[in-house]
Amino acid sequence: MTRKTAWLLALVLAGAILAGRLVTTQPAANFEVYAIRFADVPYSVGSLVAGADRSRMIDIAFTMWVMKGAGRTVLLDAGFYRDKFMARWQPQHYSRPSDALKAGLGIDAAQVTDIVVSHSHWDHADGADLFPNATIWIQREEYDHYVGPNGEVLHNGGADADDAKMFAALKAAGRIKFVEGDAQQILPGLTAYTGGKHTFASQYLGVQTRSGIVVLASDNAYLYENLERHLAIAQTLDAESNLAAQARMLKLAASPRFVIPGHDPAVFERFPKPGSGVARIE
Repeated sequence: MTRKTAWLLALVLAGAILAGRLVTTQPAANFEVYAIRFADVPYSVGSLVAGADRSRMIDIAFTMWVMKGAGRTVLLDAGFYRDKFMARWQPQHYSRPSDALKAGLGIDAAQVTDIVVSHSHWDHADGADLFPNATIWIQREEYDHYVGPNGEVLHNGGADADDAKMFAALKAAGRIKFVEGDAQQILPGLTAYTGGKHTFASQYLGVQTRSGIVVLASDNAYLYENLERHLAIAQTLDAESNLAAQARMLKLAASPRFVIPGHDPAVFERFPKPGSGVARIE
C-alpha cells in the first residue's frame, strides 16, 4: 500500500466514523443474578393462573432480583415496606427489602446503583425509595399512564397513591430514567422487554450471564405453571399478549430453566444455593 493510498483510506475511515457508519459497541457484561425472598403470603392459585382452581393455595414468594456486574449493583423491583401494606397483607417471614439485601448478599442499600421497576404495583415498586443512590428505570408509558404530574394516580390498577407521590418526588430529584418501549438496552448486558400486559406497560428483563441469557419475568409470569402449561396469568389486561410474551421469554432465554417467574417459591428449590432465602440463578 502506498503512502497516498493509506492516507486516502484513513480519510475514508475517519469520515465513516464521523458519519456514524462505523460504531464500536461496548461488550455486554456478564452479570451474577440472584433472587432474594423477603416475605410470603398464602394466595389462591386461581388468582395467578388463568382457569386454575381458586381453592388451591400457595405461599407465594415476594421476591426481588439482584444483578451484579460491570461495577454496578442492579435490582429488578424493590419490594414493599409501608405500614399500610403490612397491615393489609400481614406477610409471613417478612424482612424489609433493604435488610434482606444486606442479610442475603452483604450489600448495603446505598450500594445499589440502579433499580428496574417491572411495573408500578405496590409489592414491586413501593421500596424504591429505600435505596438512596439508585437510578430508577421504568417504562415511560407505564409511568405516564398511572402517575400524574403532581404525583396523583391517573388510572386505577397501577400505582398506589403513596407510591405515585414517591415516583413524582424521584422524578423531580432527577432519579428516574424512562425506558422507551420494547427491546431497550438499559445497561450493557441488561435489556428490557415489554408485552406481558400485566399492567399497562409492564416490562421484564433479559440478563447476560456466563450461562447465557436469563429472563426475569416478574409478574408477566407468576408461576412455573404459567410457563409450563402455557397458561396466561390470571391478572392481565390482555391474555393473548401475555401468552405471546411468555413464548418470547422462552425463546430469549438460554434454556427454559432460565425463565424465572415472579412469585413462585419453587425458584428457591430449583436454584437452592446459597440458601436461606437467596437463590443464585446459574
